[in-house]
Amino acid sequence: MKRLFPLAGLLRLRHLEQDEAAGELAAANSRVQDNETRRDRARALLHGGAHSPTSAAAMNAMAAARASSRSMLSDLDALGQGHLATLAQAQTVFDAARAESIALEKLQARHAAAVVAADLHAEQIVLDEIASTRWHRDQAARETDGGGAR
Repeated sequence: MKRLFPLAGLLRLRHLEQDEAAGELAAANSRVQDNETRRDRARALLHGGAHSPTSAAAMNAMAAARASSRSMLSDLDALGQGHLATLAQAQTVFDAARAESIALEKLQARHAAAVVAADLHAEQIVLDEIASTRWHRDQAARETDGGGAR
């Protein structure tokens, strides 16, 4: 039996793919978190401005600012939905890459167990051969000693 795992190169490739997928997943998570932070900050600014307008122009400016802020929040929400979709896709890709790696890791573990079993079997054969040879040698010595004494 071969000593090296025959699919070691493929396993390394699967680990690289898994690492790349993990990086993409981390980046997608970061984008979602950044967007949520910006959205929360914008909401806080929108709710924080409780000033009473002193003139019609100030009231119009406040209404325009609120409309602009709501539009910005709507854009951030839409961007956040896009980031969540990207995150879900990245999670799916990572899960698939991890599953492929796990399958090959299990094969590698079985291969290693088979190599150990083969080594132990070969060692047992040698020990059995040594024991058998010694037993036959002892039997021959007894027959020689016992046959000459009669």
